[in-house]
Amino acid sequence: MGKELDLNSLALSLNGAEYDPQIFPGLVYRLKDPKTATLLFRSGKLVCTGAKTHDQVKRAIDTVVANIQKSGIDIDDSPDFVVQNIVASADLGQPVNLTSVVISLGLERVEYEPEVFPGLVYRMTDPKVVILLFGSGKLVCTGARQPSDVEQAVKNIAEELRSADLLL
Repeated sequence: MGKELDLNSLALSLNGAEYDPQIFPGLVYRLKDPKTATLLFRSGKLVCTGAKTHDQVKRAIDTVVANIQKSGIDIDDSPDFVVQNIVASADLGQPVNLTSVVISLGLERVEYEPEVFPGLVYRMTDPKVVILLFGSGKLVCTGARQPSDVEQAVKNIAEELRSADLLL
């Protein structure tokens, strides 16, 4: 977006916007369609969360930009954006013994402290993502930049677990 924004006046002119700089430095602006939350910062930068597709990200940003312009602020019509973090969930279809996974995957890329967090944190290097793996066999993949990274990460961890006889 590029220019410094007055978030106080913007919060008053955007219907439903929330801004309390003592709690969070950005303005939170939620849309119902697509169901997203956009965080706007004084620097003019924004973060869009909750979109399920690239098209929804574009529609959300276009809607936010149009509403900011309607409030009288002159900003670019279509700012460039980059998808930086895709969060996805998957199910391996069967329970997994996390203690055995730690031994199999190696301590240098795995964190597992069941008394602190019930999941195993696996930092995969290719693709560069983080997987939270739970004993139920469900997982969350975060840090992907494109859907193919998620698909490859799930395929990779399933193959690693199969090769260690931890998954059928």
